[in-house]
Amino acid sequence: MQCGVHLKNARTLPKLANRSIGPHPLPMAPATLFAANNAIRCQPCPPRLLSQCHSSPRRLHLASASGRGAAKPASSLSTTWECPTVHSQESLIRLPGRADGLANVLAIGTANPPNCVLQEEYPDWFFRVTQTDHLTHLKAKMKRICGRTEIKKRYFHYDEDLIRSNPEFLDSTLPSLTARQAITATAVPELAAAAGAKAIAEWGRPPSYITHLIFCTYSCTHMPGADLRLASLLGLSPSVERTMLYFTGCNSGAAALRLAKDVAENNRGARVLVACAETSLIFFRAPDEARADTLVFPALFGDGAGAVVVGSDPGTTTIAGTDAAERPLFELVSSAQATIPGSAHVASTTLAECGIVYDLPKGQPSFVADNIEHCLVNAIWTLGLRCDWNDLFWVVHPGGRAVLDGIQGSLKLDESKLSASRRVLSEYGNMSGATIIFVLDEMRRRQRKGDQLLDGGEMMEKEECEWGAMVGLGPGLTVETMLLRATGN
Repeated sequence: MQCGVHLKNARTLPKLANRSIGPHPLPMAPATLFAANNAIRCQPCPPRLLSQCHSSPRRLHLASASGRGAAKPASSLSTTWECPTVHSQESLIRLPGRADGLANVLAIGTANPPNCVLQEEYPDWFFRVTQTDHLTHLKAKMKRICGRTEIKKRYFHYDEDLIRSNPEFLDSTLPSLTARQAITATAVPELAAAAGAKAIAEWGRPPSYITHLIFCTYSCTHMPGADLRLASLLGLSPSVERTMLYFTGCNSGAAALRLAKDVAENNRGARVLVACAETSLIFFRAPDEARADTLVFPALFGDGAGAVVVGSDPGTTTIAGTDAAERPLFELVSSAQATIPGSAHVASTTLAECGIVYDLPKGQPSFVADNIEHCLVNAIWTLGLRCDWNDLFWVVHPGGRAVLDGIQGSLKLDESKLSASRRVLSEYGNMSGATIIFVLDEMRRRQRKGDQLLDGGEMMEKEECEWGAMVGLGPGLTVETMLLRATGN
């Protein structure tokens, strides 16, 4: 009986040293199993075998369909294991299998609220809305900050009327969390639903065929959560398996894709909807001369939502009632997470009665630049991949211009390598965890099209690289990395 799976669709990486990504042995339980026609018949384990398992916790007793048990060390697990045979015709249990191949991005959707503010106009808008036009020196300072961000425009759920009707949002000494949460409880899942509907429409199958939902946000906290509301808005099945990620930060989108990869590869036929939505209303307040974050973060963050459909074995899973062909965009080859030692102070937040309060990062760009290559080497080179960093395409969270400049300099990347991240930063600002999905969508367009005229007359070059790296950055300081293979061009 085969209990392990090779990643059959894993292709040879460039310059691999004959290394394998698999195998992935399935866990064995102290019960006797009998395989027949892709089903498993089971009955209680005989006391003799059970005692053997308990007395040797690091050894598994295995046998062929007609042979006797043989003990092997757990460290020598291979792809094929034979369980002790018990000839029984008792209850039939069908257990879900694992996917044959790697997880793939099958569709992408993004959404933004309607209120768009140009970056060059934002300082005047911000100080007018917060009724602080008299603080001319702070307005001048914000104008200098906005000028250095390389952001052209951003989108927000809130507008002048909403802020005017909630004056407590402006004063950090007044409790406003309840009022903020009352707004975001509706706004966040609705924004996520707009992105999710686009992703599902591109996928081409009914929403009820989504088997798992992973939703991440720090903009609202309720029970039941925004995931339940999102499932209802999209018409997902009542049996969809939901997972909420709260307060993960700017790396939440990349973390959710990592989890989706695990779910898709360990559940044959699973189709996972990843959704991430954020609104900066949760930390919007008037400028405070004593807190630089009240100038920096309003100049950098915007609102947005991203959604991705993830699944393994595209095109091989038959779903009754639909003939829609699945078109994989990116193969999610391998994922890793690392925390930079001694960097917990670099990016941190507190949920207070006045909303989220940021501690302004001290030296975040330099921390990232000094450690990013080490994280990438540990995540990618351990697979046997040896290449120049310019041989990859890059999907990097645009935490800010200084962060992107630091990464580009540290890895000695060509100017064009971070152009997808820079364009998203320019057009939307930093939307926290949702931003990485926008960059992935931008890279998808660059993989498919070349020399296309963009807004503002900018020319987009076609991305020719087949292999790429996705990098998410968040509090901790946490670095999420994923090796990608472009399959949609």
